[in-house]
Amino acid sequence: MSERITKSMARNIYFGGSLFFFLFLVGLTVDTMSQLPERDNRDQITESVALGKEVWEHNNCIGCHSLMGEGAYYAPELANVFNRRGNSDEKTFKQYLSIWMSIQPLQNPGRRKMPQFNLTEEEVNGLADFLIWTSRIDDNDWPPNIEG
Repeated sequence: MSERITKSMARNIYFGGSLFFFLFLVGLTVDTMSQLPERDNRDQITESVALGKEVWEHNNCIGCHSLMGEGAYYAPELANVFNRRGNSDEKTFKQYLSIWMSIQPLQNPGRRKMPQFNLTEEEVNGLADFLIWTSRIDDNDWPPNIEG
């Protein structure tokens, strides 16, 4: 065997490697897409959850908070806020979130201030339903600690 790689050998390595990794990518994509229905609880999306997502996006909550690791890290992670603050009880969490949103901004010195968004009760309930829904997505135990 020669110690040089010829142009045809290099071409074969390039095309063979490209084909292998393309097929590998297709396989991973098919595997991911087959697992999503079991993990993302899309069958539990209601009108209230959709309203909450709209409130989340309209008020740019992700500009300060992160959700399942995506977003800004200025304010707490909210993927598990339902478990942290509502003790996995929907009524308790909705009451908590309603009170929390109504008393913003807190006047604690040295604390980051969350703005007052003046949300309606329906919008707060929708946001609560959205956060409850996201907490039930199988996110491989993210975040790694309870406080996010």
